[in-house]
Amino acid sequence: MNYSFVTRTDPGRARENNEDSVAVDGDTHLCVLADGMGGYNAGEIASGMATAFIKSEMARWLTEAGRGAKTKEIRRAMEICVDNANRSIFNAANSNPQYSGMGTTLVVGVFRGTTLVLGHIGDSRCYRLRNGEFAQITKDHSLLQEQIDAGLITQEQAVGSSIKNLVTRALGVEDAVPLDLSEHEVEVGDWYLMCSDGLSDMVDDAEIASILGGPAPIEQKADSLVTAANDHGGRDNISVLLVQVDATSEKRGLISRLLGK
Repeated sequence: MNYSFVTRTDPGRARENNEDSVAVDGDTHLCVLADGMGGYNAGEIASGMATAFIKSEMARWLTEAGRGAKTKEIRRAMEICVDNANRSIFNAANSNPQYSGMGTTLVVGVFRGTTLVLGHIGDSRCYRLRNGEFAQITKDHSLLQEQIDAGLITQEQAVGSSIKNLVTRALGVEDAVPLDLSEHEVEVGDWYLMCSDGLSDMVDDAEIASILGGPAPIEQKADSLVTAANDHGGRDNISVLLVQVDATSEKRGLISRLLGK
């Protein structure tokens, strides 16, 4: 598997500061995206702490563990790393009145071989496009999602809901927070999109899928997603982390040699 990563983050059209944060470690195929919340600049602090801490600690563990690390070991390391990040943000919020109540959503993924280990907290999302099928592979921790699950509201009604941004789980708000973990088989040709709700609230699934499924290079697709969110109003910060999966160059080279090319 060959993985290509591109990140974009934009304040949008309604806000002056950007409380989103995105990080990638290309050597370990680690991806982190966070959408902060809180008082003046506090959300920016929380999301920045989350991505910096998790990138540093998780990438170091992955490097030391090497290619032989088992999936269950990666899952456990991710849990520990996210728990430590949570406590760090929580303690910072409690020791500085300016940062009181700050927190952040989180999506963190490790692509290892043909497996994606994915963790998330809050309503930032991860999507997958495979063979023309577009699917959300995380489930929001939000009041709106709870109402959908309880049958109180339909997906169609949810689009215009006034409680879209009320999350039921966030990193750094309490001294402990559960991390939802999942594993996904990765295939050549897959596209993965991690994003803040500044994209998913502004652009519907059909338009996102159309952009991802188009012929443009990965950098242009990332730019197009941000542009689409702004064109639809840009009411929040917009962050995207785009991952393209294709065959390794070594395999392509071998095939070429076998074909005499």
